[in-house]
Amino acid sequence: MTPLAHAQAQTESPTWWPPGSLVLRLMLVAMLAVAVSGVLSAWLASRAAEREAIRRVVGQQNEEVEVMARLLASKIEQSQKVLRTVAEGITPEVLNSPSSLESLLRQGLPAVQFFDSMQVARQDGELRVNLHSGRLEDAANLDPVERDALRRTLSGGKPLVSELVGGRTAAARVMFTMPLRREDGPVLGVVAGVLKLHSQGLLPPSMTLPARDDSRLIVFTRDGTILSHPDPLRLLGNVRDEAGLGPVYAQWLQQAQPVVGRGTTVVQPAHIVSMAGMPLPQWLVARVSDFRAMMAPLEGAQRKAWWLAAAVMAASMALLAAFMAWMAQPLARLCHSALQLAHGERSGAIQWPRASGEVGALVKVFEGQMQQSAQQRQQRAQLEGQFQAILDNASVGIVITRRGILEVVGRQACQMLGYCDEELHGRPARTLYATDADYARLGERVQAAFRAHGAFDGDVCFMRKDGSPVWARVQGRGVQADDMVGGTVWILEDMTAAREAQQQQDWASIHDPLTQLRNRDAFVQRMGVLLAERAARARTPDMAAAQAEAQAEGDGVMLFLDLDHFTVVNDVAGHDAGDDVLRHVARLLESQVRQIGWAARLGGDEFAVVLPGCSPTRGQAVAEQLRAAVQAWEPSYQGRSFTLGVSIGLVVLDASLQDVPSVLYAADMACYDAKRAGRNRVEMRHASQAAASGRMPLGPGEGD
Repeated sequence: MTPLAHAQAQTESPTWWPPGSLVLRLMLVAMLAVAVSGVLSAWLASRAAEREAIRRVVGQQNEEVEVMARLLASKIEQSQKVLRTVAEGITPEVLNSPSSLESLLRQGLPAVQFFDSMQVARQDGELRVNLHSGRLEDAANLDPVERDALRRTLSGGKPLVSELVGGRTAAARVMFTMPLRREDGPVLGVVAGVLKLHSQGLLPPSMTLPARDDSRLIVFTRDGTILSHPDPLRLLGNVRDEAGLGPVYAQWLQQAQPVVGRGTTVVQPAHIVSMAGMPLPQWLVARVSDFRAMMAPLEGAQRKAWWLAAAVMAASMALLAAFMAWMAQPLARLCHSALQLAHGERSGAIQWPRASGEVGALVKVFEGQMQQSAQQRQQRAQLEGQFQAILDNASVGIVITRRGILEVVGRQACQMLGYCDEELHGRPARTLYATDADYARLGERVQAAFRAHGAFDGDVCFMRKDGSPVWARVQGRGVQADDMVGGTVWILEDMTAAREAQQQQDWASIHDPLTQLRNRDAFVQRMGVLLAERAARARTPDMAAAQAEAQAEGDGVMLFLDLDHFTVVNDVAGHDAGDDVLRHVARLLESQVRQIGWAARLGGDEFAVVLPGCSPTRGQAVAEQLRAAVQAWEPSYQGRSFTLGVSIGLVVLDASLQDVPSVLYAADMACYDAKRAGRNRVEMRHASQAAASGRMPLGPGEGD
């Protein structure tokens, strides 16, 4: 972007940036939260108002039926009191005189006028008077139900309220009885008064007024016969047919509850039913209200409240969205500046927002990252230069491959393979092999080595650009430990001359064919040469002072190594796996001590390492390094992992050790001490200590 275009872009940059997707999602979440909280609050308030309304209706209706039950009960008690007054005026003499009794009932007792009809019977059951509306009637006209009520009072001696008498609505009536007693207590007779069901003294028609469409007041007997109902056609019907009341009455009968004056209310989906009883006549009063009609005013108020809540929520969400968009402006500008940075805009052309809080902290982070990126680019350039210098000047060949492609090839590797610099970069690794079969076989070897050891170490024959073969010792490890997918680093060391030497007959006579290390005879010969050279130096007069100083520290060290638990690998995984372990350990020893000494295989799983000119302290450090390397290696064969260790005996090549057998004996004794102390450790012994033990040197495989 030119300076003119940049200035124009700054001039034309908007003053308001639209919020990004994150802010929009947050706004949506906030508005949803407002909506959910508003709806939930309105619903909870509506539910609370509904419960409160139901509670009030239930309380009011429950109280109403209790009051009505008490009112009717008081009418019953009043009727009994009037009848008791009549009974007190009937003496034995009056009872035995029909004319006196009739006169008394007609004129003598004003209370008699309270009842529609009255009957008086003696103790023997003879009906003395049967008075209907002021007229005497024959005893035979007495209803059997009424006659039965008189008999029960005579036999029980207690006042009664009879069941409903008469099958027609107009003739329905109730009989009240009161026993007549002598002064000494025995029952003399019985007096009864009858009231019509809908008389003013019992259940007047006005009791159910005013009529309401949403509520019904019903009086019924224990057996379900309706005594009072807003609908005259329902009188003397059964409450089981009443909507809402029928199920409640059926449940009440099933529970066999007594008739009590305390009211109970049952709230149904469509009705609210309240019941209270009158114990003496065994009647019940019920109020049945239509639930929806009762709740209709509340529902109207709730609808208005819901509309008001929706309007408030909409306004709140709009204000919230506007406020969040305004608050998100610094973040939106920060996002725009970050996108400019991601698209490669020059740092000087980016305008970062100036704000406090999290946006200000992010601006500081971005500015710091820009500075750090500049430093990292500079460091990366330096590292790339250093890496290229390593590739160009390393004494060994370095190659990095990924998925079968040569990604990095060092100068030494190019020269070894006969290619120019960068000529192999990006080419398939198959280019370096003579045939596809050679490439496939090496791939199998590499895969097996990585599975068993996590790395590869072996000799490989490559093909130069001119078609000639070149042998190299190759060591490979994953860029990431134990992972070839992320790439593999290969170290190539030209071994063509050494390979040609191996073809000579004398090379095979002094090297172990399995591990390619020196064999026991070659070890004895080379150690003898080392001891002879040391003895020759000691005899030189000019070297006397140096020899005296060397005797204090020793003239190098020897390590005797015996693998721990090696027989487990042989027994479980087979001898091929054991041979692979010995080859790998030999490679490990050779790579560790190549610059400071040499290694040999003495036989079985026993190895020797000679470090000429190495101090005891340095030798012990190298021994510990070798022990740790073997312990850290966990080979895997046939799907099973193995853990190995190595017991190492260290002996200082001092003046007391004059020949090879004494050196081997001292080192063997030190290794025996390591075995006896728990294995997988390093022990150092002097020749005098070894001689005192009286133990013979270990043979191949002994001590495992």
